[in-house]
Amino acid sequence: MPKGSNVPVPTAVLRIDVGWRAGAGVPDADASALLLVGGKVRSDADFVFYNQAAHASGAVRHEGKRTAGGRVTDTLTVDLTRVEPAVETVVLAASADGGTFGQVPDLAVEVRESGQDAVVARFDSTGATVETAFVLGEFYRRQGAWKFRAVGQGYDRGLEGLATDFGITVDEPQQQAAPPPPARPQSAAPTRSLTPPPPARSLTPPPPTGSVTPPQPGRSLTPPQPAVPPAPAASARPVSLSKVTLTKSAPTVSLSKQGGTSGALRVNLNWEVRKQFKGWGGKLGRAVALHNDLDLDLCALFELSDGTKGVVQSLGNAYGALDRPPFIHLDGDDRTGAVSGGENLTVNLDFQQYLRRILVFVTIYEGARSFADLHATVTLTPQFGAPIDFSLDECTVPSTVCALALISSDGGDLVVRREARYLVPERGVSPQRTVDHAYGWGMNWTPGRK
Repeated sequence: MPKGSNVPVPTAVLRIDVGWRAGAGVPDADASALLLVGGKVRSDADFVFYNQAAHASGAVRHEGKRTAGGRVTDTLTVDLTRVEPAVETVVLAASADGGTFGQVPDLAVEVRESGQDAVVARFDSTGATVETAFVLGEFYRRQGAWKFRAVGQGYDRGLEGLATDFGITVDEPQQQAAPPPPARPQSAAPTRSLTPPPPARSLTPPPPTGSVTPPQPGRSLTPPQPAVPPAPAASARPVSLSKVTLTKSAPTVSLSKQGGTSGALRVNLNWEVRKQFKGWGGKLGRAVALHNDLDLDLCALFELSDGTKGVVQSLGNAYGALDRPPFIHLDGDDRTGAVSGGENLTVNLDFQQYLRRILVFVTIYEGARSFADLHATVTLTPQFGAPIDFSLDECTVPSTVCALALISSDGGDLVVRREARYLVPERGVSPQRTVDHAYGWGMNWTPGRK
């Protein structure tokens, strides 16, 4: 599409891919969307981006990045059937992180109907120089139908300039202060001093469920009495544009330095399968299938500060808990990936003194023999502090388990490390046992179902 032109689009769920060619010296970029009434947002909640991934109406979601074939793509989902009647325009934008769009080759936005490969609209943005943000296109209503217009308007003030032009109130980085640590309950044991609880509080899962038995039964924690604080209601605080992206060259970040050592830490995995495969075969062992009923399971191995170990996973209904050991909870079992937001796991950082290390990993429960052609993004969002994200590398081995991130307590500092490590189980060895052996957890495993 040439700049300024428009084309009708179906009133349906649309996938918007903002993509560019990867390479040395190419800055990262981020897709975002703004829902406008009279040319402005109604509130900061109408801004959807990496720090605010979903609109309250469910009409717009930021799905995250993937890399494939030398190209990086950041994806948004726009459900035009759910856009509120008052909203006249949905703006699609991109911002450069660590450079200008003059350094970003082959920047383009593509619109597809969800689940379809055919491109409904495509706009290639060319001629960029010093711009650090672009409005690439917009959906707008015309006589009861929706159209897409190629815009191509640049800004040299980055995402902040773009956001403020549409009425967003942006928080300045120096205004973000780490919240004070929560007051310790009087009944809690001193830091690092753990008292064995009554038998009902034991972390040892019942053998019939198929979950794991810790190697040292009976060693567990006395859970502090207060319940987990409820998630804060939406506030009038300005939107924060801060974020952290982990890479191979910069794989770690300190939660402590980010001010993210209390409240809930949400870990999200979402994915998109672009092709259909059926296993591994051929002389080169190339991937040849992923079934339609792909079922991935987000899991976490944990080790508490007294040496107690265990797992949080859907197998054996070992979903964990937030107000008692292991202070980790798996929300549920999702089978669709990016379509419904993926799988989520929450860590209660108000009890971080009891946490020694947590390894977040993902297994293929059914529907595929490897992670080949699975484009996944991991996002860790602390209640306080900047979100942390990274994409998984392309899988080139017959792997059914991938270590995602390691959260560890290091001298009072809470550190997140990007793992993105595909593991290949030996014949007859489960994915859980494989990741246990790779990271030296040393637990006993029994078969499990869900």
